[in-house]
Amino acid sequence: MSAKVTSSDKIEDLFPETPIRKIITPMERLMKVETTGGIVLIIMTIAALIWANISPESYHHVWHMPFALTIGSWVGSADLHWLINDAMMTIFFFNIGLEVKGEMTYGELRNPKAASLPIIAAAGGMLFPALIYLLLCPHGANSAAHGWGVPTATDIAFVVGCMAILGKKVPHALRVMILTLAIADDIGAILVIAIGYPSGDGVNFIALGTGFALLALINVMFRIGVRNLLLHGVIGIAVWAFFVKSGVHPTIAGVLLGLSVPAKPVLAKGKLAHFAGSVGGALSGEAKDRNEQYEVFTLLKRGARESISMQERFFKPLVPWVNFFIMPLFALSNAGVEIKLGGVEVPVMGAVALALILGKPIGIFLFSLLAVKVGVSVKPSYSWKVLWGGGMLAGIGFTMALFVANLAFEVGDRQDSAKLGILLGSFCAAILGTIYMNLVSKAHHEES
Repeated sequence: MSAKVTSSDKIEDLFPETPIRKIITPMERLMKVETTGGIVLIIMTIAALIWANISPESYHHVWHMPFALTIGSWVGSADLHWLINDAMMTIFFFNIGLEVKGEMTYGELRNPKAASLPIIAAAGGMLFPALIYLLLCPHGANSAAHGWGVPTATDIAFVVGCMAILGKKVPHALRVMILTLAIADDIGAILVIAIGYPSGDGVNFIALGTGFALLALINVMFRIGVRNLLLHGVIGIAVWAFFVKSGVHPTIAGVLLGLSVPAKPVLAKGKLAHFAGSVGGALSGEAKDRNEQYEVFTLLKRGARESISMQERFFKPLVPWVNFFIMPLFALSNAGVEIKLGGVEVPVMGAVALALILGKPIGIFLFSLLAVKVGVSVKPSYSWKVLWGGGMLAGIGFTMALFVANLAFEVGDRQDSAKLGILLGSFCAAILGTIYMNLVSKAHHEES
């Protein structure tokens, strides 16, 4: 006689308790708390700043430690900083792409007019910071106007960390909007670098075209029913490698790969339950033929797997790895800005900081309002006050802004001034945005 499982039973209670589960279960519960990941990210950021200012030589030595990979006659070399920013962060952007794909299929972005809002807002969020910067640093002899692209980017990793700290005070629809905006912003930043700060090498269009061709192949394979994860993984790595070769930032490949993953399960809802009900004898252990029982359980395992979309199968397991390993490591390796007060160019520092603090929310808010009024986009489900708070958080322009600053200015006082402006502006945007969202959320609950 077999035990019956009622709807009130917890599924995990059916499994035997083991000593290791007593250790892992509390850790899993802690990792599921949204604010935990944000707190870890902030701790790593502070640690990076302290490390870089106490011992800048050791900080730069560790993250620029070289390594090489040799396969036959081919030798690939890079440093630890590249491994984190160009390889591991591709996984972060892949997960962001997965989340956006889920929202495009079932969530806030399934309406084309709703999906257009973050893209239009991203354009405003890039235009207004550039205008404010140029207003404060006009063209002229020895002008710093060449740094107009520095405050245009949003650092998606740190914005995600701030939203994680705020938890449920950030509406889900706003989170999706900011994530999509940040992706569009990153693509825009790539265009800013390509147009405003071209390198001598330029873009390798053959490698880029090959990457897009392989990306198209992955989409075709998904459409015809090829779902072998190993095969898709190998082609996905090849897509990333060709993006690296092309000169386009490979994290864009991560987003595009995430958007390619199907968000609908193979089996429709109810199909698995119907199958499970028809094989109740085998499930309860009453089947006499062990081969028959094995086949039933194998089919049931396959049915359970195909009842969950590939988007969910990738997204859910990756979240703790992203929140507690990749993002903290990214913060520790990128947030270490050495603060040098000697020779600071106040106009450059102030222009960058104000462009991030004021330009981002103004641009995002005005372009969003205009898009809704014209009828291109639909009004978001949250209030305009909440949208302004999201714009304030988008003023965190840390990593990409530092990258553009390195391209815009030669090593020296002007570059250091721009980096201090990025640090000041991003810090103020994070603090002010978090405080503002707390106040707006509190007022909203009181009104309710």
